Order: sequence, then C-alpha cells, then structure tokens
Amino acid sequence: MSVKITEAGAIKEGSYIVIEDVPCRVVEVEKSKTGKHGSTKVRIVGVSIIDNSKKVLTVPSDAQVNIPIIEKKFAQVINVGKDTVQLMDLKTYEFYEVSKPQELADKLANGTEVEVWEVLGYKFISRLK
Repeated sequence: MSVKITEAGAIKEGSYIVIEDVPCRVVEVEKSKTGKHGSTKVRIVGVSIIDNSKKVLTVPSDAQVNIPIIEKKFAQVINVGKDTVQLMDLKTYEFYEVSKPQELADKLANGTEVEVWEVLGYKFISRLK
C-alpha cells in the first residue's frame, strides 16, 4: 500500500486521505475541543475517488492517518465498452481496462488521450488530456 502518514490535525479540505481502506478527497474538516482533560477531536468527511460514496472519520487530532500517494499516468483509449474502457499506457504500451466514468462517458472515443490515476491498487480515468 503506497501511503504516507501524517497527523489528523494537519489535514485540510481538498487534500486526500484513506478512510476505511478507500482513497477519499477531503470535503470537510471540523475540529472540536473536548472537556478539561480530553484531547482535540477532528471529524473528517471525505468522498471516495473510486465510487463517490461519503466516508466519515473521527479521531484525536494527534492520531496518525494515511495519505494515499497518487500516481498520474497518461493513456490512450483503445476501445470503449458498455461499462469499461480499454486503455494503452503511453510510456510502457501496457494494455489494461478501467471502469467507464459516467461524467466522461460521452467524451470518450477511440484514440482519445486521458489522464489515469493509480492509487492503492485502483486505476481510473480522472480527466481528458
């Protein structure tokens, strides 16, 4: 698993975090002080970059959390199927399939170049090049 570790109190909106073994984009960070002897708590709300589901993590601000390392690559669309897209990596010429992103479905065509993110074993199309 390619991650780096940081304290939960250092997380900012717009950054990325691993919640329940799923890479998420942080959309909300709430810090709250607890009682006289308690530690500050951080409530982090993230949206999965895989399936857009909402995830919530509440931990002490000094707790260690995982930050996913996102590897960005470029690929060319070889074939567009019903639910998947066949791609060819532009550096290694490796062929692989990824799920077809609904928000880009009408813009994908054979020969189109796309940016692919590889994070925690998942590969998906993030945008058109």
